[in-house]
Amino acid sequence: MGTVIVVGVVVVGVVIKEALDAYELRGSSREEVEPAPQTKPAPQEPSANRKPKPEPSGQDGFPPVPTEPLERDRRPECRPVPVPHAGEDVPHNECADRFPPNRYPGNDVLVGGKRFDALQVGARVLWEIKTYQFDTYSDFLRERVIEEQAEEFQEDRDIAAACGYSFVVGVSSAAHREALLRQDPSLKIVVTGCKR
Repeated sequence: MGTVIVVGVVVVGVVIKEALDAYELRGSSREEVEPAPQTKPAPQEPSANRKPKPEPSGQDGFPPVPTEPLERDRRPECRPVPVPHAGEDVPHNECADRFPPNRYPGNDVLVGGKRFDALQVGARVLWEIKTYQFDTYSDFLRERVIEEQAEEFQEDRDIAAACGYSFVVGVSSAAHREALLRQDPSLKIVVTGCKR
């Protein structure tokens, strides 16, 4: 409703401005203005040589409309809700607060029914942070962890995307990042360097 009022005011303002400009061009006297001589239209070029006119965008003369839904227009489950960090892992929580950096320091964020470690300041990006000592794991354990995490991160990414957010995974080491990318190259993964 507010958008309609603003657009209406803009349109009325444009019409008034055009009327004032036309009045200035005619002059302020009440004298009759002679009509301008009419000229004959130029002959049309053959259609093969003419360039097509661009189609109107549908917003000509109107202010730009935001492409993302406003926060108040979002589905309730998609609104970010700060909730206390789930675990008592202090180094992990410090990394989640500092690295993206987190819009809600000291908190996770609940979006779409899922707890994410952070919502990045100034961006619509949800983060999941892993501070595992992945480089010390056996090959067998690495494989199991990567399979589970790739599946988890795909679900997290889908939840984030359904609510209009991007999704990034933060890991402590390059080896962890490379192993995840081998499992799923479509994930966005950043090495945070955070240690336990």
